[in-house]
Amino acid sequence: MTVDPGNGARVSSLLIGGTELLRQGPRYGCFPMVPFCGRIALGRFRNGETQHQMPLNSPPHAIHGTGRDTAWRVRHSDEASATLTYELGDPWPYAGLVTQTFRLTADSLELTLGVETASDSFPAQVGWHPWFRRNLGGEDASLAFAPEFQLERGDDHLPTGRRIDPLPGPWDDCFGMPDGVDATLTWPGQLALTVTSPARWVVVYDEQPEAVCVEAQSGPPNGLNIEPELVTRIQPLELAATWSWQRL
Repeated sequence: MTVDPGNGARVSSLLIGGTELLRQGPRYGCFPMVPFCGRIALGRFRNGETQHQMPLNSPPHAIHGTGRDTAWRVRHSDEASATLTYELGDPWPYAGLVTQTFRLTADSLELTLGVETASDSFPAQVGWHPWFRRNLGGEDASLAFAPEFQLERGDDHLPTGRRIDPLPGPWDDCFGMPDGVDATLTWPGQLALTVTSPARWVVVYDEQPEAVCVEAQSGPPNGLNIEPELVTRIQPLELAATWSWQRL
């Protein structure tokens, strides 16, 4: 595993048996989504009576937080683990500390993300956006998961507020998994990789031919507005996820 602190503390490479699992390039790999996941409608969110405007980096919306565009600081690193941090600041309107940890074993990668506030409470989300290669040199990967529902997506790519029965792909959609995320990508005859997390939400994006994204996250798209979760001095926001794999 290779982590790039200067490019959003993303996992830029994950080799299993010499095979690269992640789409390569400075925008890809697997990046942390923090302090929000997916799109914020028109880049605006409220904290109580105060409205904030984020940069529209996916016009007309803001998308995927600020952590992926930030240089992180390495606090610890050895052959099998690492801890990186960055301090929240402009354009995010609140002070705080984000911590991401990695623990690599022979058959798994354990990830954690945490957000602490340095002053006022604020809404936040965390998650990961991996770009898994659709094809590793054989058949394309297939995805198996059993969500309880899908959030209906409007023409603006934001949830309409309706929960619907899961539809067939291709997807750029958010699914509810109240008992936790459990999704398996299988490359026939090669590898099976399972993403698990206590998170109740997973976004699947497979509209590009090169990759399949399985994004465990603490809240849905536009969640700062429709399902805010507050980070306070006594209650940080924390999330874990595990990728486990086996050769076939």
